[in-house]
Amino acid sequence: MKYPFEATFSEIEAAPEPFVSAVFSSLASEFLRLPKGEGFVEYAAFETGYEALKKVTSGFSVLPKPEVLRTVLEVPIAFVVLRSMLGFTPPEWAYVAALRSGSELNQGFARTLDRKVRLSPLAPLNPSPEMLKRIEAMVVTACELLETGCPEVQADQIHRLQKADTVGGLTALRSMAAIGAPYAMLLYERFLGRPFAGHRDSVSELVGDGLENAIEEQLAKAGISFRKTRRAERFPGFDQAPDFMVPSEFNPKVVIEAKLTEDDGTARDKVTRIQHLHSLSIAGQPGGKRKFEVVACIAGRGFGVRREDMRKLLIATEGKVFTLKTLGRLIDCTALKEFKTK
Repeated sequence: MKYPFEATFSEIEAAPEPFVSAVFSSLASEFLRLPKGEGFVEYAAFETGYEALKKVTSGFSVLPKPEVLRTVLEVPIAFVVLRSMLGFTPPEWAYVAALRSGSELNQGFARTLDRKVRLSPLAPLNPSPEMLKRIEAMVVTACELLETGCPEVQADQIHRLQKADTVGGLTALRSMAAIGAPYAMLLYERFLGRPFAGHRDSVSELVGDGLENAIEEQLAKAGISFRKTRRAERFPGFDQAPDFMVPSEFNPKVVIEAKLTEDDGTARDKVTRIQHLHSLSIAGQPGGKRKFEVVACIAGRGFGVRREDMRKLLIATEGKVFTLKTLGRLIDCTALKEFKTK
């Protein structure tokens, strides 16, 4: 089996299908494993917060707001447990609390507080008076919503509190705490919410960083000068900066786009992006010459779905497509070898 970066561009143009298959065969997905990342909450800590709330509420038969607030301050992970019961994101909780209390609560505060709690889930909080006022507003709002339960909605709507444990107010909470959730309902709510969705979102950049770190390692090992760009950075000649520019942003001769995705829609967007880089590389150049070589480094099952998209990617990069499996060939099979010093 011959990889596209081992072939000439004329070979790829004449018969792209074998090269599409070659790239597909080297793609691997790691979607079953996620990095924990900073701020990951272990179950033991989460359960400690749950039990603290359960105790102070007498098994969720009452929700005394001062006592719940005190519990949140003493065992902060109880704050995340409350949020999980509501089924809200931190900004959503802050928004509802601001509407109901009239307090000044923005998304930044909610995210910062939630992260602070997740980083030190069992370390008591010692908030300033202003911070305490905001936390109290959120706790009071949570207690009121959980006490009231789900309001009636139209037949073609579903309410965010229409969950097994919150639909019936304290009666539902007490029942769930006493007998556990019906398994079918638990599965249904998991289906609506996607397993590990919040955690997947919070570590999405860490997942992608693995591919970029592997590229950096290859470049550094070969002693190649490069510029790794940051999100939203702007450079002359690029409406959107590529992930890496070699040897520098002032005179790029090789640009590298890196993407890990498990979604075919996102993969298609990245292919379009790389096609645009190819257009920029040949714009105004005589005789088919290029200002710079375009290289794609990809990972994840998203790129292994549409063969037509892979054909476009091979044409746009003239075969310079690498996966984690073939990344060891990145330097020697591209123009990067011209900048190798080690």
